[in-house]
Amino acid sequence: MPTPVNVICMKWGKLYGPEYVNFLRAGVGRHLRRPFRFVCFTDDAADLRDDIQVLPLPELGLPKGQGDLRWRKLAVFRRQLHDLQGPTLFLDLDLVVVGPLDDFFDLPGRFLIIRDDDLFRAKPLRRLNPARDRFLHSVGNSSVFRFEIGQHTYILDAYLADPKGAAERYEISQQFQSAQLAAHGDLAYWPSDWCVSFKNACVPRGWKSYLADPAVPAGARIVVFAGTPKMSDVLAGGGHTWYRRIGDVRWLHQAWSA
Repeated sequence: MPTPVNVICMKWGKLYGPEYVNFLRAGVGRHLRRPFRFVCFTDDAADLRDDIQVLPLPELGLPKGQGDLRWRKLAVFRRQLHDLQGPTLFLDLDLVVVGPLDDFFDLPGRFLIIRDDDLFRAKPLRRLNPARDRFLHSVGNSSVFRFEIGQHTYILDAYLADPKGAAERYEISQQFQSAQLAAHGDLAYWPSDWCVSFKNACVPRGWKSYLADPAVPAGARIVVFAGTPKMSDVLAGGGHTWYRRIGDVRWLHQAWSA
């Protein structure tokens, strides 16, 4: 039997309940054919499914007296991540799996991630600062990325060498992470149609949203809830604005289920 791959997520605090982890595990089980280990790093394992392996949140390793944990996700780049080894797919909790996942492990590359710009509509005003525009176009969205355990420790090392400076130079951790990956020649992206934004790829734009319901685009495997509306709002029947109607999302309820 082939060695199982890893699918990991992180949950801490009260923002996401156990159902987010449970339904994510169910979606992975429906769409990943090869053997896998599903691991949730968390500070609260209550009500998680029995087929989810629960491990303590990895230590970020900040110097004593520094408690900024907003960049906690970078802890997955430790040299040793509990007993995990090999190819690993990281998934955020505010997304839903809607298509095959095996290609996420088969696509060549040392590190694969969503290009952040692929999730959002063009921002023409950004071109007023070409250097900034080029950098932001290179940034990976860390909702979905694949890496090899222990192979990108330089990301965490660089952060811990100057956490205050990193936070001053970069707005969020995925910008810092992308800059480090690019500097080492490791930054590469998923095909743009694999991971899509609910708001920008599934919901018809403008007045068209009053004529058609949200739908999963052809080729999409993961729908990401970047920005607003949040998945919880849509599932509860909300998320509407005067310029964007959200209609029937039965497919979302089916995909986000046990």
